[in-house]
Amino acid sequence: MQSENNSVPGRGRFIILGILFITLLIVYIDRVNISVLIADPGFISDMQLQAQAARQGMLMTLFLLAYALGNIILGYFGDRLGPRKSVTISILIWSAALFVAGNAAKLVTLIGARIFMGFGEGFHWPMQSTYVKNWFPVHERARANSAWAVGLMVGPAIAMPLCSAIVANWGWASSFIILGVTAVLIPLPLIWFFTADRPREYRWVSEAEASYIERGQEEQTELAEQQSGSYKDLLHSPYFWLVTIGYMATSSIWWGTMTWLPQYLKVARHFSWTQMGLFSSLPYILGAISVLSIAYISDKLGRRGIFYTLGLLGAVVFIYMGATTPSNFNSAIYIALAIFFLGWVMPVAWTLLQTLVAPNLVGAAAGLMNGISNGFAALAPIIMGVLIQQTGSYLAGMVYLMVVGLIGSACTAIFAVKGY
Repeated sequence: MQSENNSVPGRGRFIILGILFITLLIVYIDRVNISVLIADPGFISDMQLQAQAARQGMLMTLFLLAYALGNIILGYFGDRLGPRKSVTISILIWSAALFVAGNAAKLVTLIGARIFMGFGEGFHWPMQSTYVKNWFPVHERARANSAWAVGLMVGPAIAMPLCSAIVANWGWASSFIILGVTAVLIPLPLIWFFTADRPREYRWVSEAEASYIERGQEEQTELAEQQSGSYKDLLHSPYFWLVTIGYMATSSIWWGTMTWLPQYLKVARHFSWTQMGLFSSLPYILGAISVLSIAYISDKLGRRGIFYTLGLLGAVVFIYMGATTPSNFNSAIYIALAIFFLGWVMPVAWTLLQTLVAPNLVGAAAGLMNGISNGFAALAPIIMGVLIQQTGSYLAGMVYLMVVGLIGSACTAIFAVKGY
């Protein structure tokens, strides 16, 4: 530990933040490779999924349902194990599932691996929020959330061209194996050897920095101070449910777009493999810029609700424009802008949650919100698949995302009105 006389708070907490960013980036590369695979004729043939858009969407839906269940169940236990042990267990489970998927000869084996992977990753997300709650003062949390959440954008931005290149050169199975090896070699040792549950347990945190963090964590909002901190209070909190409904809409647009965008660009818009990989990554590059900028602005203004509502509305508008324009190029640009606006939501939603619930319930609340949101969002890939299969048009699937987004923006408007 550094000298106690050091007047500068120090930067040990940002080492933790960098590791969270790397971990989430790799998590999302691992999750979204299936989006590229359903655009691969070889994978579709091997898994006997020809002309079965609903079953293709099911591969993401079943993952998300297991992931949602894992969030709800494991977030509770994660608060007791601590984030370091919990995320380590998560990495071991999801990397094992990737190896199984890479050796799958039948669809049922692949489905089992996807379910196992989803449940194992249920430990991970709520613990990201617990790390931020433990390590950052209230006035830095939106920026802290944005810094690791940007991995949520950068992961798909890398995954789309990377997985496209792997599949084109070595086949679909290689994408699972390579990603499994990466998970074992990079985030696993970083989490286990270079993080700690709390600042005072960390060898690179000075006394000045630990005190600075602890003082900043006393900046609780009036609402959070009034809560008793029981799980029952959480379930009866209208603010918790409004944040969650907004995030249900956000997750639906996120996973619906992520699942079908590569196939949409390749099949409906006739892009090549290279073009598809590049234009599939563009939304997440813009999203990363959006996440960082809006977090800084919302921290400065001390308001998050207005960005929650406008972000969802902007995503709806540009999804509509992307689905209806006759220009293939413009369609890709408009959908990228939809994710740019969705990026407004990511850091502010988690900051609102961390502010509005009792401090001792942040992990459980994060797991519950993320679990419910992803459980609902799990419907998006398969509902879109059914609509695409029945109508022969991707527009019908995108209309579903627009309707959900409008409902979410209406529910989150209360935060904008009340000045949160």
